[in-house]
Amino acid sequence: MSPARIDLTASEMREALDALYAIGEASLSRDEFARRGVDCLPRLARSELTTLSICDLDSGRRSVVSDRKDVISRRDLEVFDRHFFAHPLVCTHGRNPRATTKRIGDLLSESEFRRRPLYGDYYRRIGIDRVMAVPVHVDSHVLVSFVFNRRGREFSDREWARLELIRPHLGSLYRLSVAAHAVDQSAVEQPVQPLAVGLPLTPREQEVLGWLAAGKTDRDIGAILEISPRTVQKHLQRVYEKLGVETRTAAVMRALAVRQ
Repeated sequence: MSPARIDLTASEMREALDALYAIGEASLSRDEFARRGVDCLPRLARSELTTLSICDLDSGRRSVVSDRKDVISRRDLEVFDRHFFAHPLVCTHGRNPRATTKRIGDLLSESEFRRRPLYGDYYRRIGIDRVMAVPVHVDSHVLVSFVFNRRGREFSDREWARLELIRPHLGSLYRLSVAAHAVDQSAVEQPVQPLAVGLPLTPREQEVLGWLAAGKTDRDIGAILEISPRTVQKHLQRVYEKLGVETRTAAVMRALAVRQ
């Protein structure tokens, strides 16, 4: 069972929100979200090993981003996967849209947990006997959780409450990071078609104008073409001069008119 309602202090709530802000401030990609999460969240619950665990509920396999490099070996991952569908946290969180933060201790007594093959084959091997998972995204195929691991003292109700407080917002950040990654990949995989063929522009100026017509900002175009926003602006200034226009919209309209 989850703890009863915990009244966090103003200081505890501020710590939780500060950790959330630190993750969101720098999470421009899925990988960065994972790295920032495993770095920042142990401020709220002391953890000897913190991971972002992405579980494929169809295949019974997971991928892991850890705050301790190489602490989980390939062999360890294979052992975990053998017990994937028997893991109490996977069982309670998987395909459960109402999943909330849980400790293994909420689901099994300590003696029951230690009798499980999962403990003997995996957790005892890596020196862990306390586990708490914060599900940030659950659908019919994937379970994504921040997982806190340590030995000795159980995770407290107050540690649970601080993480549960920001869990829904971590989910929103995760989905935004995935969406941003998809947009970036789309930009890389589907280069814009030349827009200004027939106009007196260099190939690079045509690229810049094409991405401008696709709705990209100077910063976006710079990231796609691997040049600075200032260089993008210089290219656009030359485009304006060559096309005899003064604005971005006019430049795009001029190129579209020629294309037609």
